[in-house]
Amino acid sequence: MENQIIQQIANPAALEQLYRSNPTAFSRAFQVVYPQISTSLTAQVWHERLAKSSTSWGVKGDWILLTILASIVAFLMQMPDLFSISHDLYFPRNMSFIVMPGIGAYFAYKQGLTLRQLAAPLLVLLSSIVFINLLPEGSTTLILTCLHIPLLIWLVVGYLFAGNDSAKRMEFLRYHGDLVVMTAVIGLAGGLFTGLTLNLFKLIGITIEDFYFRYLVLSILPSVPLFATFLVRQNGSLVSKISPVIARIFTPLVTITLALFLGAIIYTGKDPYNDREFLVVFNGILIGVMALILFSLGEATKANASRVHQYFLFALAVLAIIDNGIALSAIGYRLFEFGITPNRIAVLGSNAIVMLHLMLATKKLWEFLKGQKTLEEVELGITAYLPLYAIWAAIVSFMFPLIFQFS
Repeated sequence: MENQIIQQIANPAALEQLYRSNPTAFSRAFQVVYPQISTSLTAQVWHERLAKSSTSWGVKGDWILLTILASIVAFLMQMPDLFSISHDLYFPRNMSFIVMPGIGAYFAYKQGLTLRQLAAPLLVLLSSIVFINLLPEGSTTLILTCLHIPLLIWLVVGYLFAGNDSAKRMEFLRYHGDLVVMTAVIGLAGGLFTGLTLNLFKLIGITIEDFYFRYLVLSILPSVPLFATFLVRQNGSLVSKISPVIARIFTPLVTITLALFLGAIIYTGKDPYNDREFLVVFNGILIGVMALILFSLGEATKANASRVHQYFLFALAVLAIIDNGIALSAIGYRLFEFGITPNRIAVLGSNAIVMLHLMLATKKLWEFLKGQKTLEEVELGITAYLPLYAIWAAIVSFMFPLIFQFS
């Protein structure tokens, strides 16, 4: 996006088209490149426009779509009560199909995708819904499918966002930083509204807690990420300055904590090789660290990123590789010692993929710090790996139940 803005600075129509295609990415990229193009009259006009523009609430079509999607989400959340379906049977299998497809539909609408372009994502979505709901209750592979299909659907949403454009995949990762911030803000406002509403009715002797949480909160809460997505995509500068601050604060904190955690493992003598519960928690920590690294990479590879932040991120990636190496050896040991199970193979494969991605990201980041790679090369190298997660998630979700005969 940054290169496109520089190239099209003398073409106002092309700049307007770029802005409308993705207001968030355009606003961010423009702030980065503005010092280079500040002598251009067109750039000065855009600078004032972006600096003084008020919050955009979209057009009528946007709100019609959001209303339809939110209504569908509310209906899906109430389906168990409407049709006497067990909550324990319904929600673990279908929660990812309730929350994420709406965001994907919004991206498809904003990108102007045709039915032909939507055919493959829809096929994956419908196949996932049918398959997971046909699996028998109580099987180990059902749990694995419930854990991996959300990742697959998330990557399908990423495809609707970026298509086959590798450059836009980093935009998709950056979008999550803004999404988390905006969702937290909406959640906080909703929490305050809930407290005020319940206490107001309590003052007049009416108890509405059961109705309020069962019908209103349960129906509206899953749509919060959808409305947060709409707000951050319509208003590029609304939270774009907050996400980098969060990344720069938490990256060094997590790096130091992870280093202390490694030392504490040695000091306390915790054994991930024979302590299964500790290994599960250990892997959960690694997933969180990997998510933070991917989120922070979106900020660290910007032209105006802090050099200190970049080095902390590199150190965090190295520590994550060490931790993942311990986890991989522990899983391999348990596989050899206690035999093959679907869970162990799934965890081993997931950790191996994460390890390869971490090593690739660390190598690319080091080459960038040494001036051997450009920003674009680093981003393309890292995001090109994302489809491998989708392949593995599909294998675990669809193939494992067949291979292990629903055991």
